[in-house]
Amino acid sequence: MKTTLTPNRLAAARAALKKANQEYARTFPGESARRQPVHTVYGGAQLFKAETARKMGQMALAALHEYAPDATALATCLELDADIARRVHERILAKLEREPVEDFRIDFEDGYGHRPAEEEDGHAVSTAGEVARGMEQGSLPPFIGIRIKSLSEELFDRSARTLELFVGTLLERTGGRLPDDFVVTLPKITVPEQVTALVRMLELLEQDRGLESGALKLELMVETPQSLFDREGRLALPALVAAAEGRCVGAHLGVYDYTAAFNITAAYQSMTHPSADFAREMMQVSLAGTGVALSDGATNVMPVGPHKPGQSPLTEAQKKENREVVHRAWRLMHGHTRHSLERAFYQGWDLHPAQLPVRYATVYAFFLEGLDAASRRLKSFIEKAAQATLLGDVFDDAATGQGLLNYFLRGLACGALTEEEARAAGLTLEELRSRSFLKILEGRRKTDAPGAPTPSAARR
Repeated sequence: MKTTLTPNRLAAARAALKKANQEYARTFPGESARRQPVHTVYGGAQLFKAETARKMGQMALAALHEYAPDATALATCLELDADIARRVHERILAKLEREPVEDFRIDFEDGYGHRPAEEEDGHAVSTAGEVARGMEQGSLPPFIGIRIKSLSEELFDRSARTLELFVGTLLERTGGRLPDDFVVTLPKITVPEQVTALVRMLELLEQDRGLESGALKLELMVETPQSLFDREGRLALPALVAAAEGRCVGAHLGVYDYTAAFNITAAYQSMTHPSADFAREMMQVSLAGTGVALSDGATNVMPVGPHKPGQSPLTEAQKKENREVVHRAWRLMHGHTRHSLERAFYQGWDLHPAQLPVRYATVYAFFLEGLDAASRRLKSFIEKAAQATLLGDVFDDAATGQGLLNYFLRGLACGALTEEEARAAGLTLEELRSRSFLKILEGRRKTDAPGAPTPSAARR
């Protein structure tokens, strides 16, 4: 049949489509290869020290030893399968000893409050010095940053001053170096111009301090209705991310400020309130494929027993009451964290050291419970893809394969899965580190080509 849709006749349409496709690829580059922490611990700036993460780990271990000393106690508290609980308990112990805090945000906002100007100035300088000391002694978490106050009319000058004092002092103390994965958190956003203003501040600080352009990253707090929809009723988050001009690496849901904005009373403000689920859905719809990581909020019921050891040891009745209170708070947080994970929010806030054991327990159990099924599915996808490629057919399930691969990458990054467990899916560590299902298929295609090493030899 003679074809009439020639390149010349389609040139104009093709050029317009190419421009649109390229713009789409820039806006939606896909999930970032950057590791995403499973939590962010928020703590008031007045309390931060270089050793804070290590001390939190010690307190978290003490809570675990006290209230879930073995796998059986953990399984009973969180209603976990016995074998899963055994593996989870072992891994929590190792995690709390090795890397108890993955991400920490030095807080100059709600966790700090409004203080005299001289006091906040002092804390901006002193915490920067502590971060510098932590960099020197290797005691910082792998991710760290600060949360400034909002950029409202009333707080703009205060926020700008705190940011400059902190960043300037830090760079002076470190010879111009920032910590790895350092970020500035912007709260209570109501208009894109607040994000733009922060970007201008970061640009000026980079210029003044000799930093590479774009070195200072930011993340957005989603805790006002205006962070989701603008006054015209349009989705607001894409505009907020665009206003960040490539600096935005995350968006965090502030559940309690968000629900308070709807006049929901304190008794019903919860991680599982329907309004919070709506916000999560809107965040997913707005930011899917952009590479901006999503984070959920915090459980605000602390796992702290009512009885404190004093001059006299606690009675058995007091110990029992403490255990019941802590276990009740742990079960609540376990349910909240599981609720987030099932909705593809793989990061959340933690506020107290005793929350760390249940954070890791829930995340680890989530990944381990799905390990066997995910291993079988990914192995099957790869085997079928390789066969289809050899036959010249098109394999159209790459998105599902990438989703399964992401499961293993996240599980490995946080310590939920071991390398041996990840390899059960038939992948080599080199293939896992490629982070790309399509690259894995391309590599398998080459090894399966005539004259190439056999697949089994190439994968050993």
